[in-house]
Amino acid sequence: MHQHNILFDLDGTLTDPREGITRSIQYALANLGIDEPDLTRLEHFIGPPLLQAFMQFYGFDEAKAWQAVNFYRERFKVTGLYENRVFEGVNELLEGLQGQGRTLYIATSKPWEFAREIARHFDFARHFKVIYGSELDGTRTNKVELIAHLLEQEQLDPAQTLMIGDRKHDLIGARSNGLEAVAVGYGFGSHEELTAQQPAYHFQTLDELHRAFMQS
Repeated sequence: MHQHNILFDLDGTLTDPREGITRSIQYALANLGIDEPDLTRLEHFIGPPLLQAFMQFYGFDEAKAWQAVNFYRERFKVTGLYENRVFEGVNELLEGLQGQGRTLYIATSKPWEFAREIARHFDFARHFKVIYGSELDGTRTNKVELIAHLLEQEQLDPAQTLMIGDRKHDLIGARSNGLEAVAVGYGFGSHEELTAQQPAYHFQTLDELHRAFMQS
């Protein structure tokens, strides 16, 4: 893992946003007349773009899915953003990578406004050169488009850039842009989901990921 530029996914890779996302999904569904008392049944919303997830998991048409997204944001931007926690060992990993002279970025499907506020609030923004995310209108929620945009804006060489994430969207986005990818098993993607994408590296724990970087 020699690459100079390291792109990190946010949810499930740097932080555990389980409570904030699932409670905000629950709130959105309730506003559309759907009662879902079991938050664990909403965890599959963590990672993929929300609009598509509402359409896929609840059969909403696009107009109704946008309604759901807007209800979700109503709660998320006030409360859900902060119902989050940084995975243990993340700050040490980021400090170690910076100590090696690498340049770090975040590449998340989450709107960049939310991502930057989370990074500021939980005090890890300082490790990253730029935090890239989608626009509120849905532009660049697709990881393929997002990573392509980041590479273009930052003028990065794909051969010197590595993507780290916990869902297939991260790995597909990396491969489509000529990047090697690291899958992490401590997030929200299943082992089957991740291995199906044949990432260059696969680590079950954050500690394993950290050790691999320190040896490279």
